[in-house]
Amino acid sequence: MSPHAATTRCLGLFLLCTMVLSCQSAPKSDKKEHTQPPNIIFIMADDLGYGDIGPYGQEKIKTPFLDQLAAEGMRFTQHYAGTAVCAPSRSVLMTGLHTGHTEIRGNKQFPPGDNGQQPLSDSIQTLAEALQSAGYYTALIGKWGLGNVGTTGEPSKQGFDHYFGYLDQVLAHNYFPDHLIRNGERVELENEVQYLDTSFWHKGLGSYATVKRQYSHDLLLQEALEIIRTKREQPLFLYLPITIPHDNGEAPKGERMEVPSQGIYATKDWGKDEKDYAAMITRMDEGIGRILSLLQDEEIDENTILFFTSDNGPMPGESFTEFFDSNGPLRGGKRDLYEGGIRVPLIVRWPGKIQAGITNDHLSAFWDIFPTCLDLAQQQVPDGLDGLSLLPSLLGKGDQAEHSSLYWEFHERTGAQAIRQGKWKAVKNNAITNPAGAIELYDLSADIAEEHNLAAEYPDKLKELSELIRQSRYPSDLFPRIQ
Repeated sequence: MSPHAATTRCLGLFLLCTMVLSCQSAPKSDKKEHTQPPNIIFIMADDLGYGDIGPYGQEKIKTPFLDQLAAEGMRFTQHYAGTAVCAPSRSVLMTGLHTGHTEIRGNKQFPPGDNGQQPLSDSIQTLAEALQSAGYYTALIGKWGLGNVGTTGEPSKQGFDHYFGYLDQVLAHNYFPDHLIRNGERVELENEVQYLDTSFWHKGLGSYATVKRQYSHDLLLQEALEIIRTKREQPLFLYLPITIPHDNGEAPKGERMEVPSQGIYATKDWGKDEKDYAAMITRMDEGIGRILSLLQDEEIDENTILFFTSDNGPMPGESFTEFFDSNGPLRGGKRDLYEGGIRVPLIVRWPGKIQAGITNDHLSAFWDIFPTCLDLAQQQVPDGLDGLSLLPSLLGKGDQAEHSSLYWEFHERTGAQAIRQGKWKAVKNNAITNPAGAIELYDLSADIAEEHNLAAEYPDKLKELSELIRQSRYPSDLFPRIQ
């Protein structure tokens, strides 16, 4: 071997040994590996019952893409909405505070009449604002109900970079409106609309279409797909509160369930409302299928977590909800604080991160979504929220924090309050008209249908939960009827 070759070989061995020793002696980093925050898509149906879709036992209405969503993700069995009607349930979702603490605790027109609902104030931090500050592009497409154009509650003033749809939830009853709102501007549609003062509880402005050309749900879906397709420069938070299957109570009799086509149900030996209701839900399901397909086409499927839920339970006592057993095994529906009014589906899918086909019995609620999304965005969860992050449950890692109790209140009619603590559920009806009245007690582990009131058998537990109801709220000047 030549002297030059020998020298080169020795130098190579010296460098190799130095690299090995350097790797062995380097301290291990305590820092977590930083990864790109996922896109977050949150789809919320309107008045969809716990039993209205296949993953929760529905057999007559076909929902193949929601079935796929559940097969590829996690299905929660004990998830709760913010409360039993639209605006306050959405306020809970956006603020991470239950109805004993959130600002908007009931459906309330602002001012009474035709200018949308009571707006969120400037002082409130919303989920959209928190994610916007974390670098997310934030989009709302659908029904808002927390403030109209020009108010403090307008979505652009509550953290949304883009919005399209209905701001006034009363006008959202009409699936064939003459306009929608995009970023503060009217988008004129080809439908012809009859407006009217209603005699409903909301005493707002209702409408129904006399000429029907453009179906709002299809327009909302088209906008959502375009946002997913084009907004790729930063993480996306897409809040998609669709209006299906809420009925239009202002429409003429027989036209309340507004849908362009009865589709696969047209030849069924069912009533018209039943065909229309099923067709609406299947149309919604097909739209979810298009979203899933687009996520794959755009190669962002594995970096997108998708949530699906409903804002409250189904309309009780209607022929279509009775026919489809929309509340499943649960008692009551919309405007009830029994399980049928507040227990809702929750399916979450994140390929490669959430184990497929999992059923989760963890007690959770809308106020958990705020801290969950901030965890996903790798942000600090602010103090003072009522919610607890669901990320440990979703990923199957770490310890999942448990709620000591869940609380709801309802400010319409005679009022109601409810609390759940473990297996126990207390319901206080007539909370406005008879605040000192009786409280019902149920053991949900044995009586999911809330058929057996155990108040007389467990007076100590009843007393404990009664006091917990009192402690779970603070007074509201906007919603003073419950004291």
